Amino acid sequence: MHLLKRSLNRSAGRLSRHRRGRLAGLVLLLGALLLSGGLYAAFSPASSAEDTASTGDALKGRELFLVGCAFCHGQNAEGLKDDKGQNIGPSLIGVGAASVDFQMGTNRMPLAAPGQQAPAKKKQVYTDEEIADISAYVASLAPGPSIPTAKDYSTEGLSEDEKQEAIVRGGQIFLTNCTACHNFTGEGGAMPRGGYAPKILDTSEKHIYEAMLTGPQSMDTFSNGNLSPEEKRDVIAYVKSMKEQPGYGGFSLGNLGPVSEGLFAWLFGIGILVGFAVWIAAHTTRSSKRKGTIA
Repeated sequence: MHLLKRSLNRSAGRLSRHRRGRLAGLVLLLGALLLSGGLYAAFSPASSAEDTASTGDALKGRELFLVGCAFCHGQNAEGLKDDKGQNIGPSLIGVGAASVDFQMGTNRMPLAAPGQQAPAKKKQVYTDEEIADISAYVASLAPGPSIPTAKDYSTEGLSEDEKQEAIVRGGQIFLTNCTACHNFTGEGGAMPRGGYAPKILDTSEKHIYEAMLTGPQSMDTFSNGNLSPEEKRDVIAYVKSMKEQPGYGGFSLGNLGPVSEGLFAWLFGIGILVGFAVWIAAHTTRSSKRKGTIA
């Protein structure tokens, strides 16, 4: 027993000397960083290996990127700034394939010149195959959200009751998080500093999902940690139901809410009252002071 205690004391002494060594703190710090980084990589959905998957050809995508995108975003997608430090094009490292597919799929990119906000355009510059190739190249630079598939955003395969439940859940999420910018009917609205929230009723289901996932321009990012893929699907189901639902309230006035309604009331409601008051004043009995008679 005495020998065992002496051996334990010697072992403890050696450990204590090692802990007091110059490199002991550095080794412990590196170990802690490796452990925390490994745990984050294992449990973070945004940085998993499958999120960088893309069906395009990254090599072809780089060639297209250098021709059409590098002028603003840099030769290696690192982003560029002008002489005043203003962004010409942001860095694309880590944005993932979903962000590229949204920006180019809605024809917001390529952009003729930097502006307050990139509007969606009808004319398509790149083919779907070329967009997939550029998306694959950007996805190869760093982990990021991947392009969603139909099973992520479609309610196909659900029963009618399940679809109705998804619409109800999606409506609750939309009214809580989206109406401040996109209006309660999805018609969009004005934003600070010259921006605007676009109309989303005509946006494809895939692009709505990508917008929530990547947070383009002024929009908040709803990662899978904030809104699960099922919740994003439910929001899309609700938006789709708004487009299919007929209006029962008479004149919709663009579904822009109190702004258009107040303007209508001011121009037509008050305008009619003022016009009627002027008509009454012009056709009432007036007295003539000069003749002392009633005209």
